[in-house]
Amino acid sequence: MSTVYISHQSFLKHQTPEGHPERPDRMRAVNVALEHEKFLFMPREEAQMGRREDILRCHPENMVDMLEAVTPENEGELVSIDGDTTLSPGTFNAAMYAIGASTQAVDEVMTGQVNNAFCGIRPPGHHAETDRAMGFCFFNNAAVAARYAQSKYDAERIAVIDWDLHHGNGTQDIFWDDPSLMYCSTHQMPLYPGTGAWNETGKDDEGNIVNAPLRAGDGSDHIREAFETRILPSLYNFNPDLVIISAGFDAHLRDPLGDLICTEADFSWMTGKLMDVADKCCDNRIVSLLEGGYDLQALARSVAVHVDRLMHG
Repeated sequence: MSTVYISHQSFLKHQTPEGHPERPDRMRAVNVALEHEKFLFMPREEAQMGRREDILRCHPENMVDMLEAVTPENEGELVSIDGDTTLSPGTFNAAMYAIGASTQAVDEVMTGQVNNAFCGIRPPGHHAETDRAMGFCFFNNAAVAARYAQSKYDAERIAVIDWDLHHGNGTQDIFWDDPSLMYCSTHQMPLYPGTGAWNETGKDDEGNIVNAPLRAGDGSDHIREAFETRILPSLYNFNPDLVIISAGFDAHLRDPLGDLICTEADFSWMTGKLMDVADKCCDNRIVSLLEGGYDLQALARSVAVHVDRLMHG
């Protein structure tokens, strides 16, 4: 397998309040993990700046304009969108580069330059709804990447698989009434943001939304069963032209924000299962985008096994 790592220094410049779990050290931990000698020959690219035209396939222009307008100018100044979501002087640019990394990864994969790509990005994106930034997220990186692939490469069906601890209400919202886009999620429930029930299946019960909620205390056996019985059959039936992973690692047992007890081995296993889907359905095409993961040690180790699996199958 050929894998590219895409990131950018701007992701360190998105500042959050002291004690906030979504902090620049997350990006440092990921970068250090991928400096290990086993990643020595993995190609690395600097992310391009994202384009507004790509964002506007998922979000209205007035939302983009609002976020840019309220971005503070003075170093150290913060502006809160809600209790969890804060803009610093570097936030808007970081969000634009996160979009750019996501679409760049689609280019690399859809043109066959690599089999798959991992984007080390922040801020994350899966909570950003059509017209609302929330939950640490500003623009929905995975949804923008999906619609970009459809627009530029005439991909007919795109699947986003989200194994973050939290349900990706934003991706579900954007995909809800579009049967050409599938969203599959494992997540702890009840937990923020309160969405993601089994019976949330898309407009008119289309079935393009596939939720497999887990309970506090669930771990390896439960998440693997959710994949085997619910997620994977839906994906094979959908037969996607591109697989996008919303790769959050906060379902790890060390993570402070939840109560699932997954380990690095589970993230490696899920990666392998999605690689099987991509092999059978779409010439191995996978784009993986960093979402959550707030214990630095767990995040680093989980990213390492995830990328190692992407590289070696």
